[in-house]
Formats: sequence, structure tokens, C-alpha cells
Amino acid sequence: MTFGDYQLEIYFDGLRGVIPNHPMSFAELESRARAALPPSVWSYVAGGASDEHTQRANVSAFARWGLIPRMLVDGSQRDLALDLFGTRWSAPVFLAPVGVIGICAQDGHGDLATARAAARTGVPMVASTLSVDPLEQVAAELGDTPGFFQLYTPSDRDLAASLVERAERAGFKAIVVTVDTWVPGWRPRDLSTANSPQLRGHCLANYFSDPVFRAGLAVPPEKDLRAAVQHWVDVFSNPLTWGDLPWLRSLTTLPLIVKGICHPDDVRRAKDGGVDGIYCSNHGGRQANGGLPALDSLPAVVDAADGMPVLFDSGVRSGADIVKALAMGATAVGVARPYAYGMAVGGEEGVVHVLRSLLAEADLIMAVDGYPSLSDLTRKALRPVCNCPAPV
Repeated sequence: MTFGDYQLEIYFDGLRGVIPNHPMSFAELESRARAALPPSVWSYVAGGASDEHTQRANVSAFARWGLIPRMLVDGSQRDLALDLFGTRWSAPVFLAPVGVIGICAQDGHGDLATARAAARTGVPMVASTLSVDPLEQVAAELGDTPGFFQLYTPSDRDLAASLVERAERAGFKAIVVTVDTWVPGWRPRDLSTANSPQLRGHCLANYFSDPVFRAGLAVPPEKDLRAAVQHWVDVFSNPLTWGDLPWLRSLTTLPLIVKGICHPDDVRRAKDGGVDGIYCSNHGGRQANGGLPALDSLPAVVDAADGMPVLFDSGVRSGADIVKALAMGATAVGVARPYAYGMAVGGEEGVVHVLRSLLAEADLIMAVDGYPSLSDLTRKALRPVCNCPAPV
């Protein structure tokens, strides 16, 4: 059984007159998600910073590279498995954190549905701090599939320690600290609807269920939502510096991964600070406009990491994108908007379909182009299809 066999399931279903319930192309998936989501949620999920140039550049960067086919290679058996941060992954793909995945689901519990989809597909999930359901409930749905907890580090250090401790107890296997979102980026789509989900009390379950956070309230969130949201506003922002890294490292013995790193010098400083992994990302173009596509930053980040695992996201829309990012040197590749749209269209089943489709496409590309294992995917497998520098 290979990931690519998903297409055989679909074709055999067709012999019985059954066609897929969910879209097979990203364009159709996006269109149907837009129709399914309330306009305010759609703008938050689909939008980016300013005129969204960087968001578009993240996507178009993949089109500038092509995989060189290698023939007469036995690709009948592909091996996509890897060991990462003490866990076994069936493929180098993971569910990137999406802070409003909970309200992308029709039942309002998308975090739980995502965890169940992760359990069914074996694709690890990075669970966001911003969730509809408490992290303990999310972790319980993951089964044997690895789950990581993404931390937006609050200014209250006791609260930060509490969130990390809860994540450890719940069974998450690593802590992913996001460093590029201590203040929201300029997002015209959201501003035009004057909509911030968190200010409306959405996706704050991890805070509202935390004993340290609740201790800072005069009354529980259930009795005064506005006061609870204001307290969240007061503690959310923490403009971390390199001087905070030893403290972050001291919070846990779990692997510590720093998310939002795009410069090789920052990679080296993070390594010196004792982190266990680098997460190369520009937040999908949602935070700062006018920057480099994340894919263009990846090779230098990988080189500076010098063997340390490098996770990657931003602009991934297809199995081909996954393969190219792996060839650029990413250890594992995160998917965000595609599964958020899958959630909007079909809930848990929609996410499972999106993940199986992405894995099938990546698997089949590796088979057809003669790269049967992850070790075969190196920068030598790529060539520019435009006048852009090769990924040396």
C-alpha cells in the first residue's frame, strides 16, 4: 500500500458510479470553501498582509523550479518515512498550526476534527495556542499520531509556563514557539470587516481554561467575556528577544522548535541557544508584506542549520510543492490553507481527503520522476525554469 494508491480507490469507486465528494483541485477547493464560510471567517483564513504580494509570491515561488525526471529507476516502492524529534512519521508532511481552524468547521470544533484527521492519516499536527477546544481535548484525539504544541508566548511568564506544562502533560511531543506574531500584521481584508475573531472571544479556550489566566480575572470568562478578552489582549503580546531564549529553553525538556526563522544568522543564534529545530516560515504572508518568499529563504536556512531538522511552510498548495521543498532541503513540509479549506468544505472527511490527495500526488511524482526515497531528493534534482539562481 502506497500513498499513491488513493487514486486507485477513487477510480474503483467510479466503477460503482461513485465520484469524490470533495474537490480534486486546489482552485475548486478554495472556491467551495469561500462559499461555505461566513465572509468574516473567509477573509481571515484566505487573507494576507497589505496587498498580499508576499502571500502570492510564496505560492508563485514554487513555479520557478522544476524537478528533473530520472528514468529507469525502480520506483515501485517508495519510502517516505522518517524519524523526527523522537517520533516516527509515515511521511515528511505535517498540519501547520491554523489559529482559527476551530471556526472553519461547520460544528465549530475544527481543532478536534483536525486531530482526528491526523490520527486517521498518520500526518502529525501542530496544534495552535488559539483553539476552540482546550489543548488536552485536542491531544486526546490524536491517538498514536505525533502532535506538537505551537506557543504564542504570552507576556505573563507564569502563563507561558502553565501552557507548556499542560502541553507536556497532554502528551504533545514538542513545543513550537512562534516568534513573528507578537503583534498582528496589517491585514486589510480583516480591517475592512472590522473583524478579529479573538476579540470576539473565539479560539481562546486554552487561555480561558488555564488556571494562571483565570487567576488574573475578577470573575470567570463565562460571567464576563469582555473582561476576559481584554485580559487576553493585555497578556498576548510578547516581543521576544534572543535574551529570552534561555528562559524558553528552560520551560521544557521536550524538543524546542522556533518558528518564523528566515535568515541564516538567526538560525545560528537559535542553534547556539539550544533549540532542537528550525521552522522556516513567513506565516504564509499573513504578517509582513514585501518580504522574500519563504521558499527563497529555505536553502540558506538549511545550510545554516547544518544537519538540524528544518520544518517549512508558506505557499504549499500541492504535492509538487511538497516535493520541491523537500528537494530544497526541508526535513518536513507543513500544509495550512489547503486543509483549512478542506475543513470548511467537509469537516474531518474534508481534511482527510486533502491530506491523502497531497500525499498521493507527492508519492506519484517521486515514482514517475525516479526519486523513490527522501534521500534521493536533493537540490541537484531541481532546475530553475526562469532566470533565477540555482539553490546552491
